[in-house]
Amino acid sequence: MPQNPSRPVAEPPERTVAATTVVTPRGELDLRTAPVLSRRLDTLADRAFPDLVLDLRAVSFIDCSGLGVLCRARNRVLARGGRLRLITDRPSFLRVLHHTRLTGVFELLSRLPAELDEAVPAARASR
Repeated sequence: MPQNPSRPVAEPPERTVAATTVVTPRGELDLRTAPVLSRRLDTLADRAFPDLVLDLRAVSFIDCSGLGVLCRARNRVLARGGRLRLITDRPSFLRVLHHTRLTGVFELLSRLPAELDEAVPAARASR
């Protein structure tokens, strides 16, 4: 179902565990939503040695503008000596990466690393 184009696009949820920031975009990552994610990732990548994890498991669709955001984030993070990991378990997204020859470009994981996943209950409990 198409999203309402007049509805503002919210920044994706994020949390920080130790020195790693986990960003969790949801829904479609396309021409309308990509600029918001791009601005947020630019800010996060401006630090020295940024460690970013993009949890893309809740992304239902990605177009070329979304791929551009991921490539830009990767380049900015690497230029600052950092690390970018993508979490995805969607075969459709993996096919897109394969067909665009980006499979080997990104560090891909099928789930959050244990140290980030286990921190979720503790972070919620402290609120």
